[in-house]
Amino acid sequence: MEYLIVLLPLAGSIISGFFGKRLGVKTSQILTSGFVSTSAILSLFIFYEVFVNDYSSNKLIFNWISSGNFQVNWSIFIDPLTSVMLVVVSLISSIIHFYSIGYMSHDPHKPRFMAYLSLFTFAMLTLVTADNFLQLFFGWEGVGLCSYLLIGFWYKKPSANSAAMKAFIVNRVGDFGFALGIFLIFYLFGTVNYDEVFLKVPEFINKEISLLNNSPPFPFLGTAVKSIDLICLLLFIGAMGKSAQIFLHTWLPDAMEGPTPVSALIHAATMVTAGVFLVVRCSPIFEYSQLALNIVALVGMATAFFAATVALVQNDIKKIVAYSTCSQLGYMFFAAGVGAYHVAIFHLFTHAFFKALLFLGSGCVIHSFKEEQDIRSMGGIWKKIPYTYVLMVIGTLALTGFPFLSGYYSKDAIIEFAYLRGTNIGYLAATVGIFTAFLTGVYSWRLIFKTFHGKYNNKENTISSVNESPLIMLIPAGLLAIGAILAGIIFKETFIGQDHLNFWNNSILFLQSIQLKHPPMWLLILTPLIVILTIPLSYYLFVKNEKILKNFILKNKVLYNFLLNKWYFDELYNYIFVEPIKKIGLFFWKKGDINIIDHYGPNGLSRLIKIISDKAVNFQSGYLYHYAFVMLIGFSILLTYLILN
Repeated sequence: MEYLIVLLPLAGSIISGFFGKRLGVKTSQILTSGFVSTSAILSLFIFYEVFVNDYSSNKLIFNWISSGNFQVNWSIFIDPLTSVMLVVVSLISSIIHFYSIGYMSHDPHKPRFMAYLSLFTFAMLTLVTADNFLQLFFGWEGVGLCSYLLIGFWYKKPSANSAAMKAFIVNRVGDFGFALGIFLIFYLFGTVNYDEVFLKVPEFINKEISLLNNSPPFPFLGTAVKSIDLICLLLFIGAMGKSAQIFLHTWLPDAMEGPTPVSALIHAATMVTAGVFLVVRCSPIFEYSQLALNIVALVGMATAFFAATVALVQNDIKKIVAYSTCSQLGYMFFAAGVGAYHVAIFHLFTHAFFKALLFLGSGCVIHSFKEEQDIRSMGGIWKKIPYTYVLMVIGTLALTGFPFLSGYYSKDAIIEFAYLRGTNIGYLAATVGIFTAFLTGVYSWRLIFKTFHGKYNNKENTISSVNESPLIMLIPAGLLAIGAILAGIIFKETFIGQDHLNFWNNSILFLQSIQLKHPPMWLLILTPLIVILTIPLSYYLFVKNEKILKNFILKNKVLYNFLLNKWYFDELYNYIFVEPIKKIGLFFWKKGDINIIDHYGPNGLSRLIKIISDKAVNFQSGYLYHYAFVMLIGFSILLTYLILN
């Protein structure tokens, strides 16, 4: 069964990719969607077995690498953490597959698109079922490759090509750190298998990095560093890239150039969740590095706040949802940073439903507006597309943490657990979490009110042309809405309740026990109250009295432009990295490639041959008696040589 969960999406991808044109569009779509759906059903069965019967397994598929002491197997590893991720990845992916049948109905390359989606799913399933760091890295890179293929799916669109390349390159930065972390793990522990590495970690708590076993500590960046700290920081750099944390986040909004189902899959179930999974999977290492945990928490806090502020002023419907993903990932990371790994995964679980719902709902809006994505060109359409409106409102309520929807249970739990940690980092995380919850409410309801309420502002399409999306798009979104409503209340006790240790078993290590006592009443009331108050506040600002907002923007142009330009990260990186590297490249191209290599290489050789041929052509007069005379002289010289010898 475990084999089928992972291999069915791969089989669907291969069949649709290589034989899609021969089989036909409908067959390819049904085949890929059916295979991934079967994988999802089997994943639910595995989750049930883990939940009820404490099932776990490690199925060997084949011996992958065998070189001296370096032994790596390709396995399918099942434990509680893996079972949760299997459900998230396969279930959300299967829903998105069916949604794509309707959304991509007018695209001429549907079999290729479905093949890429299934391959993406396979790569993520490979990542979460790995029992060693090398297999995880294979899935990690597979996810990166598939994101490149899907973001740049519309390859004739220059902006899509640029976005795909940007995502690929920025992720290489994080992947380089991750690769170094794996090298260091093998250097220190002599293995890359989870169970062996995690078992040996306590032996290396106070050991510093050394070039050789008996050499003095090796200074890293001029400072002697504890080995566990360095491993955790390198692994976290990889997680920052994949999960679009601040400083390595710049690829995420540009990734919206891909089709909307791609955005939903990347943001809800696959690529961006990989970084959170990595940190939680490596909790037996991170728990021994307080330095790394503090950095994880601080980066998570900074990302949550940064992305929320940028989302406040975005006008592209998909980019608003994209920055909300970035912000919510920040919540997950600072939860992990304060040691609440189980709460981070719980939020990842609930987030998958409402974030996929918001993207699919946005896709329905875009479909209704014939590819329009600017919320300023919408408005007043909630009666025209009521089903989409209801679905988007449900997704927004869950995202903001409205009481009793899924986001309420997971996001509020992050804030509460951070506060109960009782440390300065914990109190700071709780404060940032509460303030970011306010910002989340404002930008989320801004999207709803600008898109569905107020006056109709689209000049390209009349309001009569705005129609509801087909059922093949609405039904998958409706299924996600059920998850957005119920996932939190159903799984709260299992994931983060009193008996959470019984469920997670050994898949997550908790060195520092988290107090399960009730947080103060003011904390329990404050966040939901703020979330509820953002609804009338946003309605007043974005529908009833927009002049207040316009006047505020006019008086604070610098702040507005700062947020609109995403804190100028792209401009800063262009100035520090892109432009200097481009100038260096141009210099070497002109001076090295053109003036030296080409000049003395192929161009120089061709010039030399031309000079020789120009000289040699003088011997070709075209007169027969000239040739006879030369032949006679040559024969005479040869005869003289033979006589003399």
